[in-house]
Amino acid sequence: MPQTQWKYPRLSGCFSSTSFEMLESNSGFVRFLFGEQFSNVVSDIQGFVARDTRRKEIVVAIRGSASITDILMDSQIALVPLLSPGITVPSGTRVHSGFLVAWDSISIQLLAIMRLELAKHPDFSIVTTGHSLGGSIALLAAVALQQIFAERQVRTYSYGAPRTGNQIFAEYVNGLFGTKAYRVVHGNDGVPTVIPTSLGYHHHGIEYWQYTHPPSEQTTFQCAANGEDKRCSASTPSQGVNLAHTKYFGILVSTPFCL
Repeated sequence: MPQTQWKYPRLSGCFSSTSFEMLESNSGFVRFLFGEQFSNVVSDIQGFVARDTRRKEIVVAIRGSASITDILMDSQIALVPLLSPGITVPSGTRVHSGFLVAWDSISIQLLAIMRLELAKHPDFSIVTTGHSLGGSIALLAAVALQQIFAERQVRTYSYGAPRTGNQIFAEYVNGLFGTKAYRVVHGNDGVPTVIPTSLGYHHHGIEYWQYTHPPSEQTTFQCAANGEDKRCSASTPSQGVNLAHTKYFGILVSTPFCL
C-alpha cells in the first residue's frame, strides 16, 4: 500500500463535529477544502467533502461510530437486499441493514454535493474513506458514486471496517473496483471480524494488514484478493472494539486534528 495513501486514515478519523474547521487550518495534504459538510440528525451520520487540487481528487470522508445512535446502527446486523437510489446490483446481493439505513440517510444530500462539485472539476477522480462504521458507509457510497459517475475513477479506503455484506456483494465490489478498494486492518482490531461469516457475511477486496509496529510498508501485508485470507486479521479471534481499533498508522482516530 503506497505510503502516499496514508493520508486517508487522517481524513477517515474525523470524529469531531468541528472537523472541517480543524482540517482547513491543518491542511498538510489537502491543498484546498470547500465547506460542504453533510449530516442527518436522526441517524447521526455525518461527514464532509474535501477537494485536493494537487492530486485532483474529490474526497468523501464519513465519520465512524461516535454515539449511541451509531452503536444502534451497528447492531442492526440482519442482511437485507441492497435497494438504494442510484445502485443496481446482482440478484441476491445483501448488506448489513443498519449500514444501508445509514447510507440512505445521507445519500441524497451527498450525491447533490458531488454532482455540483464534479461538474466544476471534470478531470478529478473520487475517493471515499471512513473508519469503522464510516468505512462501511464509505463503501456503499463508492458503489453508488461509481455507478452514477461511471466515467470517473473511484477509489475507496476503509480502516477497521466490519464486514458489510454477503459474498455476492463482496464479489460485486471486487469486480467493480478491482484493486481500488483498499481495506486496512490494524493488528488484532476486533471490529473487522466482529460480525462472523457464519451469519452470511463476507469481506470484500484485498485486506492490507498492518500486523506489527512501527507502521510501515514493510509491516503491512497485502492479503489474498478473496477478502477472507486466514493468514491476516481473520487469524485472530475478534475482541470487538479494542485498542488496535482506535489507532491506524500511528493516528489516533478520536482526534479532530485530521491533517
